[in-house]
Amino acid sequence: MTEVLSADWVLPVEGEPIRDGAVAIADGRIAAVGPAAELGSGTRYEGAVIVPGLVNAHTHLEYAVYGGFGDGQPFDRWLATHIERKALLEPDDILAIARLGALECLASGVTTVGDASYAGAAARAADELGLRATVYLEVFRADPESALERFEALRAEVGPHLSERVRLGVSPHAPYTTSLEVYAACAGLGLPQMSHLAETVTERAWLVSGAGAWRAFGDRLLPPSGTTGIRALGKRGLLGPAFAAVHCVDLEHDEVELLAASGAGVVHCPRSNGYLGCGTAPVRALLDAGVPVGLGTDSPNSAVDFDLFAELRACVLAARARERDPAALTAGEALELATLGGAHVLGRADEIGSLVPGKRADLAIVELADTGLHPWEDPASAAVLAGSPDRVRATLVGGEVRYEKGKVEWRKARSAAADARRRMLAGASAAPPG
Repeated sequence: MTEVLSADWVLPVEGEPIRDGAVAIADGRIAAVGPAAELGSGTRYEGAVIVPGLVNAHTHLEYAVYGGFGDGQPFDRWLATHIERKALLEPDDILAIARLGALECLASGVTTVGDASYAGAAARAADELGLRATVYLEVFRADPESALERFEALRAEVGPHLSERVRLGVSPHAPYTTSLEVYAACAGLGLPQMSHLAETVTERAWLVSGAGAWRAFGDRLLPPSGTTGIRALGKRGLLGPAFAAVHCVDLEHDEVELLAASGAGVVHCPRSNGYLGCGTAPVRALLDAGVPVGLGTDSPNSAVDFDLFAELRACVLAARARERDPAALTAGEALELATLGGAHVLGRADEIGSLVPGKRADLAIVELADTGLHPWEDPASAAVLAGSPDRVRATLVGGEVRYEKGKVEWRKARSAAADARRRMLAGASAAPPG
């Protein structure tokens, strides 16, 4: 059976916008894309655009209620606050938080996430709620044996929740918490990898010479390696098309070239980078060098929420401000980062990221009739500049409605996650200062 959805505009991303467009869906895949006059109007959404399901290429679903923790603290203290409060939670708390995170992503028009998961709960949450995900289980430490023991224990827990839709990856956390030997061991697993790299200038100072502000908590970090994470990984041949490098704010020219030559992708997280005072990634330079770039919200601990529309606007703003050029990144280019770009970085572009016949029917319907950008001049600009979770009418994953405005019961999910946040705050208040 074929279902047809139509709207004022369809934005395929791979192809020109279609006025009065439609998408035909059959057996969970896109059967056709074109004018509604040819495909039939089916279910019609007035004052709306149909876009590919958004790809939030870097999330931490298990931190959905961490917003505001440590706000305004320097990076080292902020990270310590995060770690201390996370330790106060029980497994049921973490799962409740991850469920809320998955639901909030779907409500933002997100159909796929690349999640860096500390506890593995993200896999179960994505499985239960119908969210497409690559769940990168985090590993740490200098010793490959202990790191892989942690990974295998988590893999056993998440195994029942893996499928074509929910896939497994591994995340060696960062070069200051994870040795090159652990990175190499992770590469040997043959899985997609994700790692936090080049996030701050203080990271570079520590890794290169042990200097800078991180000396104050250097006992919590691995010793300086004498070079940056990207250079060290590139020299060892540990970057590649299955590698997603998150942040990449503090890059020098040779590091951009290393990323481009390796085929590794970058996940840009402009709000997190901005809130934490890390800076702005050189998105234009990365794109011009041929580096695949996707967009991610990171954790609500550093970006408030999983609103990928807010991230889109921050992406445009940051790129134009950095280059001092209003043409540095167009709305259409930003939308591509949040769809097909993220799909490329996660290694799923053959299946998702654009509205093309044969791909999975992952899409979002965004109603914009009540915004100042309607009537339309440029539908891509309207979607990027005025889109929000409040304007997402429905989100479909594999042709199935996984979120529909007004038909989702939020109370239970919010309540369970809020209880977990209260426990963290109570535990933090009871802890001695230091």
